[in-house]
Amino acid sequence: MPTSPRILVSGAGIAGPTLAWWLARHGVAPTVVELAPAPRPGGNGVDLRGAAVRIADAMGVLPAVRELATDIRQLTFVDADGRRVAGMPTSTFNGPDDLEVMRGDLARVLHEATADDADYRFGDAVASITQDEAAVQVEFTSGTSAEFDLVIGADGLHSRVRELAVRPESEAAYPLGLCFATAAVDPDFGTAREVTLHNAPGRVAGVYRSGRHASAQAFFAFRTPRELAVPRDQQAQKELLRSHFDTDAWRVGALVDAATADPGFYLDAITQIRMPGWSRGRVGLVGDAAYCATLLSGAGASLAIEGAHRLATELAVGDGHRAAFARYERVLRATVRARQRSVGASSAMLIPSSRTAIRLRDQFTRLMVLPPLAARVFRPERARAA
Repeated sequence: MPTSPRILVSGAGIAGPTLAWWLARHGVAPTVVELAPAPRPGGNGVDLRGAAVRIADAMGVLPAVRELATDIRQLTFVDADGRRVAGMPTSTFNGPDDLEVMRGDLARVLHEATADDADYRFGDAVASITQDEAAVQVEFTSGTSAEFDLVIGADGLHSRVRELAVRPESEAAYPLGLCFATAAVDPDFGTAREVTLHNAPGRVAGVYRSGRHASAQAFFAFRTPRELAVPRDQQAQKELLRSHFDTDAWRVGALVDAATADPGFYLDAITQIRMPGWSRGRVGLVGDAAYCATLLSGAGASLAIEGAHRLATELAVGDGHRAAFARYERVLRATVRARQRSVGASSAMLIPSSRTAIRLRDQFTRLMVLPPLAARVFRPERARAA
């Protein structure tokens, strides 16, 4: 590889700009291509924990992220009449340095921090990839083409780069038998600084309302056959949501109406990406494109930041992309595997499959507020240190 390689990063979400920042610190000015016309706004809250917080601090973006952090303090479960049946403070499962920030806010901060370090090309995307031993030829949807030394796909769960050059999604995707939907709704649906959830067997509807944001975020999750083909047409997605939440319990019906009226409505299967390798030749992957753990892991943003930092660090060693890709994967894979395995407990708590399971979850949640047990379940490393 040349001393100043030409690197294309596809995706300007969280992993892409983080990778661009660290590549720039190692003397590489990458090109970042993003299909959206600007950093994507909205989205749900994402968590920064442990190493991701330290990396954000080293990048100088931590003060801005803290300024935008959500102020959610309470998780509350309600019954069909809206009465509280269980809940816990968010401090039960968050460490003192953990942060939660809306995904769109984090993406904007990362873009602003890297705008002078990378050549951002919004409103464009990778259309085709052809590589050989010497370089990668890329054609873009805009009709232009260029040659690069490396291409890195940071383009999410449905990565176009992965599909074109590493592994088809049909072989990489591991659906969990769950769907998730979210949309912006009027803040009156929720209680300030609180997440409110209502369960029926195999389903949850909820409202996430940060006191620092003008709107609330509605979210829904429901169990499905693993082989369910989620429609790509948005109207069909809305009909799918309505078919699973046709109820007058709590405020579910009104919440569905409000969510499906939002132009930013989003629905997809909850799917992990599991692959034997995260690269092929001169094309590599990072973040959800390589190892999506899903929102149930609470680790997607942290893994994106950790992975981007590690990949840039290994590429900077200068002993070739193959060695760098191999080290990056070897160092990160155990962490990814652990985060992916954690989703079983999370789905059982968030989306119990039966009324009995809902009652047991509620009882378990009441126990979680007891400090010794909460520390051992949610923060085992701190419990051991004590």
